[in-house]
Amino acid sequence: MSWVTLIIDTDAAHAEALSDVLLEQGALSVDIHDAAADTADEQMLFGEPGEPSGEIWQHAEVSALFNEDADIAEILCNVAHIAQSDQPLSYRIERIEEQDWVRLTQSQFDPIQISARLWIVPTWHVSPDPAAINLILDPGLAFGTGSHPTTQLCLRWLDQNVQAGDTVMDYGCGSGILAIAALKLGARHVAGIDIDPQAIKASEENALRNQCDPSKFHFATAYQATERNLQSAEQTDVVVANILANPLILLAPLLAQIVRPHGHIVLSGILKEQAEEVRDTYRQWFNMSIAGEQEGWVLLTGSKR
Repeated sequence: MSWVTLIIDTDAAHAEALSDVLLEQGALSVDIHDAAADTADEQMLFGEPGEPSGEIWQHAEVSALFNEDADIAEILCNVAHIAQSDQPLSYRIERIEEQDWVRLTQSQFDPIQISARLWIVPTWHVSPDPAAINLILDPGLAFGTGSHPTTQLCLRWLDQNVQAGDTVMDYGCGSGILAIAALKLGARHVAGIDIDPQAIKASEENALRNQCDPSKFHFATAYQATERNLQSAEQTDVVVANILANPLILLAPLLAQIVRPHGHIVLSGILKEQAEEVRDTYRQWFNMSIAGEQEGWVLLTGSKR
């Protein structure tokens, strides 16, 4: 079986309406993306979780997937009629052949070396270094496969700084990768918190897959771990939060409360141009500094006064 993708060139003013029309014409799926992606003219859009950015790329493409027997000529005629556009549609058609999608997906994820002793290894690969600390992790429903620069920045900091016996909290744990890494690097106990129940499930499964002692980790949703409970809980040696700049700013008083005196805060998910605002927010409680940069992302760390 194969499919046909109809890709129409458009702009921000018409992209969403065009997307709706294509769905009405029987498209199996529709997506809107930057027509200039991976070029010098690529337009970067950033939004916070749960808050749509309200922006669409000025030069956009709407891509619609159809069954191979779809009458694309008729669909184009209907789209042009419904859109009531005086301009001819600019489009191209691509054919997608059936493939072994599992094998194709797996081929995109190879082992990732974080440091001399720390690797991330998907379950379908043999570890390149069996003697290393290997985090066994597959792509899943939660953020954190180790491929993103923000995750790698945090992992390198943990590799260099976690001490035997430390307690670590991963706020916004996603797949649990940072908490699991901290535990395998010698932490005494780790905790993970996320707003998504799927993330908690993924974190628990990944911890067990990595043969972590269940008595040494605890994952909970933000609703289960209420602000009052967090503030009254025993303070922790390290709090790592790999989320985004705006949530980090809003969460600053809470995260500061969780860190023990002379403990460490580790913040990621911050673009270089956002670093100063986040750093200034946390300076109320911490001696802050930039601990690393990668591909335009910044890692901020601080020691609590």
